Amino acid sequence: MHLCGRPMTNPGGLSKFNNARKLPARLAPAGGMEQLRAALRFGADAVYGGMKHYGLRAFAGNFAPEELVEAVALCHRQGKKFYVTMNIFPFDDQLPGFVEAARQAEAAGVDAAIVSDLGAICLLRQQAPGLALHVSTQASTVNAPSVRHYAALGCSRVILAREMSLSRLEKLCAEMGKEIELETFVHGASCVAWSGRCLLSAALTGRSGNQGACAQPCRWEYAVMEKKRPGEYLPLYEDEHGAYLFSARDLNLMPLLPRLVAAGVASLKIEGRMKTEYYVATVVSAYRRALDALAQGEATFHAALPGLMAELDCASHRDSDTGFLLGAPEQPAGAEGFHQSAEYIARVMNDAQAGDIATVQLKNRFYAGDRLEVLQPGTTRAMTAPRFRRADTGEELETYGVAGTLLEMRFPFPVGAGDLIRGVTRNHRQ
Repeated sequence: MHLCGRPMTNPGGLSKFNNARKLPARLAPAGGMEQLRAALRFGADAVYGGMKHYGLRAFAGNFAPEELVEAVALCHRQGKKFYVTMNIFPFDDQLPGFVEAARQAEAAGVDAAIVSDLGAICLLRQQAPGLALHVSTQASTVNAPSVRHYAALGCSRVILAREMSLSRLEKLCAEMGKEIELETFVHGASCVAWSGRCLLSAALTGRSGNQGACAQPCRWEYAVMEKKRPGEYLPLYEDEHGAYLFSARDLNLMPLLPRLVAAGVASLKIEGRMKTEYYVATVVSAYRRALDALAQGEATFHAALPGLMAELDCASHRDSDTGFLLGAPEQPAGAEGFHQSAEYIARVMNDAQAGDIATVQLKNRFYAGDRLEVLQPGTTRAMTAPRFRRADTGEELETYGVAGTLLEMRFPFPVGAGDLIRGVTRNHRQ
């Protein structure tokens, strides 16, 4: 029995669909080296990540200068690309450091910098002319004149605002043709503010989202109190987790991929630089399989869609919808409303043949006899957890729960370093 729906396999090579319309790139988030390796292993064509400053995820692991060089080199060895996020809105006193960071990124070999601010774009065109620029979704681009303006400034790609409807996106792609690449988010958390340009965190906590330090107050629980009834709180919107006025649902455009591909979108972007390697691997793998299925034709894609949606459910997420693509989003989703149908159990540390023992690094407790799945590039394989032993002491165990411990266990099929093991979540155990 598969934990996340039907077994998923790679449908194979490209088809007439792909020859007629080039498939878009899969762009994955990477908060650090673990997520980067997972993204590359499980099917990303490109990865985006931040340096220690000037990106809008200040609390992700991010990449120090030497790590950035390593990350870019790793991507390039595999024929993949690395984009660096420099999408804060810099003040004048931040601009010298901003430019110096951009020069460091260019020297590291990044394929583009993702930038929001118009002045920053103009400045980098002068001070780092060899650095390709992508316009961030933070720039709130929703029309052809804006796209053409960025193209005239030398930008090679525009990441459209999440507020675009699907019909408007299709028309914009048709109008722009090959003038400039267009990218859109397809999966992950969404912000309550227009394209994420929010002052709520700065107003309530002094931490500006436009400087990368958002405290996510849109995920907090709020209530209304009437002046003459002090202490009597009236919920604004309530589910079993509480009342959430601002917290947007997650985005999931998997069902709309055929139309996005047909429109000619150059890149499909997955949100999640604060997420784990397991989240990155699961979501990237699902979108890789989706595009591979679509390459075989829309009938193949639609036949695979239930399994693909079940696969996405394996990773932690809020309730999701299609955002503004098909109309207004649904009601807000609670900050505590995360759920997933599978739990990250362990990472495989070395290659092993069928029947051989491999070392795994434990992430969450499991038990001998549990139903497990091994997430591998292009497929998942089911197994029953055998008895295992600690790598350091050789002690044979039925269960263990100390994260980070190295364990040795036998697999009934080949596994590779970087494969991820998942099992039923705590509340799904029999």
